Amino acid sequence: MEKAIYRERNHVERFFNKLKQFRRIATRYDKLGATFFAFVQLASVRIWLRSIESTP
Repeated sequence: MEKAIYRERNHVERFFNKLKQFRRIATRYDKLGATFFAFVQLASVRIWLRSIESTP
């Protein structure tokens, strides 16, 4: 049970580290919450597409 929880937590932490690689997110370039959230969604889709592309 603990191993499964650790694995899920690790996935979430790695995802947020990938999000922080986008300078616009890391520096909070967008001041409006709506535009910031929209870019987070775009970055998330990009990360997701890369993960699908790299799986055999």
